[in-house]
Amino acid sequence: MNQYQNSNLLDISRWKLSPYQILSASFAALILLGACLLSLPIASASGQSTNFMNALFTATSAVCITGLSVVDTGTYWSLFGQLVIIVLVQAGALGIMTMTTLIALLIGKKINLRQRLLMQESLNQLTLSGIVRITIYILKMTLLIEFIGGTILALRWYGEYGPLSIYLGYWHAISSFCNAGFDLLGNSKSLTGYVSDLTINLTVAMLVLLGGMGFSVIADIWTTRKFSRLSLHTKLVVVTSLVLLLAGTVVIFLLEYNNSATLGPLSWQDKLLSSFFQSVTTRSAGYNTISISSLETATLFFMSILMFIGAAPGSTGGGIKTSTFAVLMLVVWAIIRGKQDIEVFHRSIGRQIVYRAFAVAFIASLLVIFITMMLVIQEKQPFINLLFEVVSAFGTVGLSTGITPALSDTSKFWLIITMFAGRVGPVTLALALALREKKQSVHFPEGKVIIG
Repeated sequence: MNQYQNSNLLDISRWKLSPYQILSASFAALILLGACLLSLPIASASGQSTNFMNALFTATSAVCITGLSVVDTGTYWSLFGQLVIIVLVQAGALGIMTMTTLIALLIGKKINLRQRLLMQESLNQLTLSGIVRITIYILKMTLLIEFIGGTILALRWYGEYGPLSIYLGYWHAISSFCNAGFDLLGNSKSLTGYVSDLTINLTVAMLVLLGGMGFSVIADIWTTRKFSRLSLHTKLVVVTSLVLLLAGTVVIFLLEYNNSATLGPLSWQDKLLSSFFQSVTTRSAGYNTISISSLETATLFFMSILMFIGAAPGSTGGGIKTSTFAVLMLVVWAIIRGKQDIEVFHRSIGRQIVYRAFAVAFIASLLVIFITMMLVIQEKQPFINLLFEVVSAFGTVGLSTGITPALSDTSKFWLIITMFAGRVGPVTLALALALREKKQSVHFPEGKVIIG
């Protein structure tokens, strides 16, 4: 192969598919593979084939690390089916390219430029510098965190489940760190049986928080260990996450304090613990220690806002992302103060970042509005329950008021689209727009438009 042919292979403009399209196709292929496996008789506890729509919905929920379920994960699926689900969760959280890179490194294959570009897109990184090293770090960190979390959960559950606790502990550790929210405890009760259990609440919450922070943020904190030296991105993610976590805890605590079906019967310590846990998991994971269907309407709406915001970029969570929300709030604050520059932590945020933040939020809002309208037309359910379901799907959260199994196949299909868009779209949209950015040589005269 001559030098000219080599240059053609490295020329991105000659590819038939963009990195964004390849990543989307890889997620879709993994979902279809998972759906085929879950539809096999061996995947169900009854030994009967599963309806393909239900299998497709479950596979999408697993790959998109959502956790919404049309059947009870702990009782409906066999051991084979449960293992398929947790493998799909792990692969969906780390990303197809990360898993592919691991296999390539294990067999000694060299990572070429095209694969590095796909890894950059998959991991939500701004540069190609050290992308293979970052991938290896992510894999090691993921295994270490899941091992520690799984060990703690296994030890806690040993007295209750015996040797089965090992399987349950590590299975739920993977589901928690990947922010998936699937559980094997039966009857779709999630962790409601452990509302007062400090060990389980804090272990799952810490796994969810670490998974939702983003790999680059964890690496930055681990290596820097001083707030003033952290990158602007890390500072924004950490501060925004803490503010949302505190606000969520306080609001849920106040709204549900006297609700006899949720926090009402608990002691004030358990009320605080449950409010904290629900604030953590609402933004990405989908576990719950109180009944979601019994929450006040105001609480469901507030939690929908938290789910829409979601976790950090490059993490295992969904939503428009904490950094996007932070930029939008900074723009509003700058306008209120009459400033032209968007400033935070003695740094200014570029106009292109602001544009991409508004684009992500606007497209996400349109998607949620459209899908909610489709479900309102199709289903005879309270509006807040349908809105909650759609936002949960988009934010890849997995919380539900219990209406998921009762939805029609048409509504399940719309939620499948929403989960896929929530996992693939917001994660790659900003970089996809950046890759297509072109500098204009001609600028038109500035016009005036009245706003507000």
